[in-house]
Amino acid sequence: MRQSTMAELAVQEGIDAPDPRVFASFDDFQKCFQASFQLCTARPENMRRLVREVVADAAADGVVWVQPHFDPHVFTPLGTPDEVMELVLDEGFAAGLEYGVGFGLTMAAQRHADAEVAEDLARYAARYVGRGVHALGLTGNDTVAPADVFAKAFAIARDAGLTCAPHAGELAGPESVRAAVEELGATRVAHGVRAAEDPLVLEFLASRGVSLDVCLTSNLLLGVVPSIAEHPLPRLLAAGVRCSLGADDPLMFSVGLYDEYELARSALGLSDEGLAEIARTSLATSDAPASLVETGLAGVDEWIQSRG
Repeated sequence: MRQSTMAELAVQEGIDAPDPRVFASFDDFQKCFQASFQLCTARPENMRRLVREVVADAAADGVVWVQPHFDPHVFTPLGTPDEVMELVLDEGFAAGLEYGVGFGLTMAAQRHADAEVAEDLARYAARYVGRGVHALGLTGNDTVAPADVFAKAFAIARDAGLTCAPHAGELAGPESVRAAVEELGATRVAHGVRAAEDPLVLEFLASRGVSLDVCLTSNLLLGVVPSIAEHPLPRLLAAGVRCSLGADDPLMFSVGLYDEYELARSALGLSDEGLAEIARTSLATSDAPASLVETGLAGVDEWIQSRG
């Protein structure tokens, strides 16, 4: 959600929303997230606005494929899960056509919920394979529950042809990243940066071709790293680990994807070719249709050639 949208909707709905720019902990982050959730569920047009703006902002940052984490079951004020899914997919596809961005969803299981809830969500996601759902994720504080608790849910997802893309290695250490791969079959891991603390885990990820979706500003503001200069992204890349860049949550972090690429250049010293390789990875490891990936990769190649 845009910060300006949160402010407008808070006035519209008469809700005293917290300032999304001010938080000091993961708990504060969650409170702001819940406030934005309350605003989204106040009426269907609020959710439609959110989806459309997500796509529009992605397009403005040069994105060609966007795949948010989502679970329709938690948006009960807006209707049944199927009604909520259809609303979000309808708006996402329509906005995608308007802005030239491919749109899909990752079903987001939650670490603090029971394993059976994740299994039910995986079965639900399987119903939408080929209709807009591409992956199963696992969100929230990754210290709350070990990966093996959710092994059955991810087995259901794999059997249905979904990508396994859980969060790990953010608040929990490198062992959580290995577990995400070994226990859940993850081929893509949200965050995963703490893998850099263990050379054996780095070697393991590189050998498996597992990609990490890295969020620089999020890692700084949530205390995962003490400074951007000390961020392990360069070490991950040097170890042969495939990495993409993501903005995590622009509402709280005040950044978009373009900003993260600029930060990787200015604060971490990544070259144009290094940034291009991250962009290639983001496409090659995504769930985007093959034709979109091919077009996107050609665009990256054109960009790097234009840089001389």
